Amino acid sequence: MARLLAYTSPARGHLYPLTPILDQLGARGHEISVRTLASEVPMIQSRGMHAAPISHAVEAIELDDFEASNSRAAIGKAVATFAARAEHDEADLRGAINEVQPDALLIDINCWGAAAVAEAWGGPWAMFSPYPLPLRSVDAPPFGPGLAPAKGWLGRLRDRIVEPIVIGTIEKQFLPPVNSRREKNGLPAIDSFDETFRRPHLLLYMTAEPFEYPRTDWPANIEMVGPCAWEPQSSVPTWLDELRNPLVLVTTSSEFQDDGNLVATALAALADQPYEVVATVPSGDPAEFDVPENARVEKFVPHGPLLERAVCAITHGGMGATQKALARGVPVCAVPFGRDQLEVARRVEVSGAGTRLPVRRLNAKRLREKVQQAIGCSEGASRVAAAYAATGGPAAAADAVERMLSRSA
Repeated sequence: MARLLAYTSPARGHLYPLTPILDQLGARGHEISVRTLASEVPMIQSRGMHAAPISHAVEAIELDDFEASNSRAAIGKAVATFAARAEHDEADLRGAINEVQPDALLIDINCWGAAAVAEAWGGPWAMFSPYPLPLRSVDAPPFGPGLAPAKGWLGRLRDRIVEPIVIGTIEKQFLPPVNSRREKNGLPAIDSFDETFRRPHLLLYMTAEPFEYPRTDWPANIEMVGPCAWEPQSSVPTWLDELRNPLVLVTTSSEFQDDGNLVATALAALADQPYEVVATVPSGDPAEFDVPENARVEKFVPHGPLLERAVCAITHGGMGATQKALARGVPVCAVPFGRDQLEVARRVEVSGAGTRLPVRRLNAKRLREKVQQAIGCSEGASRVAAAYAATGGPAAAADAVERMLSRSA
């Protein structure tokens, strides 16, 4: 049996889908150590794993891309955040390796310094990604703006023109800080965004086709394992049994993104509709909202029991919340605010699992119409749910990690 060390960024949306994979590996007899958010260390320890917090310096650097005035500036802010964290997560992982003496590493895709340390370390290592991979493909549109897949020669021409603009912008900002960390760890520079995803021996990609665009050119190291949706066990609220009408769940980002307008608009849009509305604002304040009689706004409620009753989930386009709904066959109305959410929302629409509403067009009338349309997409949502289940989920991810271990033995 192997000693495994997992290292995550300070985001529950990255730790939670990793947790059932670690559970699987632990149940198979592997010794698991985790470095993650300080607030989540007790939860990991309660599951029989060793755990310690990541460096406080990493957690102290908060993502502030929501303050940007345009998408280019938002990319710059995100890159600056991950680059600043990289200096600290690099040293942090190096110390954890010295302490744990692992046989293999599992590294969060957003931990750039830790990834450089893992590659330089020389042993088997995997990367995990809970959001869409910004990977070039002949079968998919350029990543970033949420473009629909190309149709015909005109669409292919659009992709050839847009790709160097979009990906080139990302790479100009991304490559210098990443290569700086690589140089400090004695690694050769990379010259493309894509090469980042080809470096680990294994990349666990937490989605599946047809939600992700089907491709003929996936790198051999990528394993799609479905969303691995998971949340901490908690009591089901007693008021849930009192709801009589079909339920609509509204979710916002677990990392502050100033997306409270989505909740306010949803409450107004559905106030006179035959639905029960439950909104969760993990990074907001429920007291800020004017709540109609058919709605509740909560800081946190476990989504699982709500989704069992839901006919639609209105999401901010976050990959975690969106896939959690789709994994239960619940159609989604996605209203993307930024980050990878434009891509997630487009995939909702293209897969036939729901609807997409650009945030610049968000108002009560349009949102109500999009929710009604999404409710009619239950067949598409069920198709995506079946595809997720067919991947094998956490068990398949654990299998892939064990294959990686066997190849290095």
